[in-house]
Amino acid sequence: MSTSDRILLLLHIGFAIFTLGPLTAATMSTPRYIRKRNVVVVRYLHRTTQIYGIGTLGIFLIGLGLAKGDLAEVWLTVSMTLFVVALVLLLIVERDQRKAVHLLEVAAAEAAPAAVPVRPAAAKEAEEPGEAEGGATEAEAPAAGPAAETGEIAQVERGRLAAMSGVVALIWLVILALMVWNG
Repeated sequence: MSTSDRILLLLHIGFAIFTLGPLTAATMSTPRYIRKRNVVVVRYLHRTTQIYGIGTLGIFLIGLGLAKGDLAEVWLTVSMTLFVVALVLLLIVERDQRKAVHLLEVAAAEAAPAAVPVRPAAAKEAEEPGEAEGGATEAEAPAAGPAAETGEIAQVERGRLAAMSGVVALIWLVILALMVWNG
């Protein structure tokens, strides 16, 4: 193996470590933060997926340089095909992350004006203690907080993200196995 081949191999492995790790972590943790309705983190994970998804192209291009046009090897063809499948799945993951960010932002915007208005303390003291408007006690009044938040937001996207990110991670492991045993 020549020095230039060793440098290409070093770059190939380096790109794989430093792009696939963060990419896999970002895609696999997105459903958790969708469930928690943390739009800031989901937006950050979406951006991370975009950046590291583009970085994975470096793995593919350097791998092509290492192959030197000898693509007749079955393990190389299978690895490249799986890599392209993983990239297509990553595009779907990125789309679902974008949709989830949008749905979380819309839900947050709708929930903000629906907040229960706080009555001034003077108005509370004027009424009899323990009674709210309409004669109902505070314990009988409907809770607007947690009960309004029980509806699922971006449930379809969350499920697809969980499934596809798992499949993509499995594809990375299959490609790794092909590289180690046949390389």
